[in-house]
Amino acid sequence: MGSLSLRDVAKSFGDVKIIHEVSFDIPDGGFTVFVGPSGCGKSTLLRMICGLETVSGGVIEIDGTRVNDVPAARRGLAMVFQSYALYPHMTVFENMAFGLENIATPADEIARRVGEAARMLKLEPYLQRKPTALSGGQRQRVAIGRAIVREPRIFLFDEPLSNLDAELRVGMRAELIDLHRRLRTTMIYVTHDQVEAMTMADTIVVLRAGRVEQVGAPLDLYNHPANVFVAGFIGSPRMNLLSGKVHRLDDAGVSVELPGHGVFTTTARRTRLQVGEPVTLGVRPEHIRLDGDHNMLAGGVAGVEQLGGLSYIRLAESEVTVQLPGQTKLGFADTARVHLPADMIHLFDADGLAVPRVGVTA
Repeated sequence: MGSLSLRDVAKSFGDVKIIHEVSFDIPDGGFTVFVGPSGCGKSTLLRMICGLETVSGGVIEIDGTRVNDVPAARRGLAMVFQSYALYPHMTVFENMAFGLENIATPADEIARRVGEAARMLKLEPYLQRKPTALSGGQRQRVAIGRAIVREPRIFLFDEPLSNLDAELRVGMRAELIDLHRRLRTTMIYVTHDQVEAMTMADTIVVLRAGRVEQVGAPLDLYNHPANVFVAGFIGSPRMNLLSGKVHRLDDAGVSVELPGHGVFTTTARRTRLQVGEPVTLGVRPEHIRLDGDHNMLAGGVAGVEQLGGLSYIRLAESEVTVQLPGQTKLGFADTARVHLPADMIHLFDADGLAVPRVGVTA
């Protein structure tokens, strides 16, 4: 078992509050990712769960047992750090076995566990090598193997791939997903990279300035962001966000005036909005079209990125990014008129909170 529950968990360093009354549950066997910008408290929260940082307030429970005052070594967790933290004078086998030796595990049991982890991580040919003879990806596998042999209730990963190059990161992401499927053990993973969060997680916890902005499945957060911050943070390229004001309210939706671009219809519900109120209109790059007869936004092309299978164009006046399938003939300084489909527009009120859409319950 490896379920985790946080109830109003807080952390302060002196008079400075870093974590603000955070509450959520992580089920046994899930893969949960903490994501947010640098300095939002992700790693601090992970270290509190692990027991490397004390809790200033609230309760942390593992499998229903309060662990606020339980030492890190007795929580049944294993942590993989960004820096690998391998002993350079030890072989791969010795690095993986070290923690087991410290708790007087029998030698045959150590050999069994290290052997199984090495096979799982394809490290068998490297067991007698030292870390300096390994690549970055191999060192990270050793750090993961050292965690696996402890057979923890929960694995904790603190930005473990950030030191790897882009191609190796993609491969290691796939290996970690596969590892989770095989072990079926709870994993909590910290990253500032929302692409990692989207591709790896069962559940994402979005953090900002020590507060939880939203918790949910990756596509739930992508399709139904709770606020402007989540809308702009989840998705690559980010959602286009345009400032405007409410122009008209009716049962079909809300019309929004965007200064310099005209009036755009949306399917947002009129609930709690008033004419003239400032709002933010959001639309994802892939939902914008080049053809349409209403909700048209025009602008000069400020940049084009041709990726072969996809093209991105950026409009100068609005700074709107458009994702197009395939290749485009549009070039710098051309004029483009793009269509913002009403049913694909997200609307956020003056407080930055999402306005529900007509016919959408989530």
